[in-house]
Amino acid sequence: MAAKYKRVPAVDKSFSILELIARTKRPLGFAEIVKELGLNKSTVFNILHTLDDLGVLEKDSTGLFHLGSRLFVLGNAAAKGSELIQTVHPYLVKINNEYRVSAFLGILSGKEVIIIDKADMAQKVKISSEIGMKIPLFAGVAGKALLSQLPDHEVDAILEGYRFKKYTSKTNTERGEIKKEIIRVRETGVACDMEEYIEGLVAVAVPIKSGRDDLQAAIWAVGLKQEFKKSALKEITAFLIKTADEVNCRFTMIK
Repeated sequence: MAAKYKRVPAVDKSFSILELIARTKRPLGFAEIVKELGLNKSTVFNILHTLDDLGVLEKDSTGLFHLGSRLFVLGNAAAKGSELIQTVHPYLVKINNEYRVSAFLGILSGKEVIIIDKADMAQKVKISSEIGMKIPLFAGVAGKALLSQLPDHEVDAILEGYRFKKYTSKTNTERGEIKKEIIRVRETGVACDMEEYIEGLVAVAVPIKSGRDDLQAAIWAVGLKQEFKKSALKEITAFLIKTADEVNCRFTMIK
């Protein structure tokens, strides 16, 4: 039974400011924040200076606000304290080092995928996706792996109200076919993206257990089409399946 509570608007507005600054990746001024978020000037002013006092934001000599040191410490502690990230990260690094493709860990959040960890240093061409980045649910491979963990009625509800976008000529936007793909992933444990999101890029994903029933997670590897030749695709897929088995076994034991 869900706890009854009264949502605090000031907290929502505070996080919208933090997310805006994080997403913009540069210091922002008071007026720009008000304009971008459409919030009351007085509210934004008070939130900014409260967060500045707390060290969550910091104000530079030009009067612009950027993410503060206290937020960095908290975020770093959260990342290190995450059993999921701690468990999966070495596998991401191994995928990246051995196959020279980008490896990601992401979770399902509403109708989006959020990247929560990655390994992408060991390759010639870097796939530009940063930790914290949100990806549309039906853009690429991760969404298929994440949705395969949900019961049919939840998948149907998401599909019913979703506005699909065609990213390339190979993007599938037919609800019935997408549902079949999700069921196939549920049966095989593997999802594939053959240039469906970005032309020239191929990806493979596997759903994994997060240790929580309410948190769906997936690992995926992305590379240039020429890096995913038949033999390499087979090897990377096999490694991802093995990784999922080991991670799932670990969290099953913990639970």
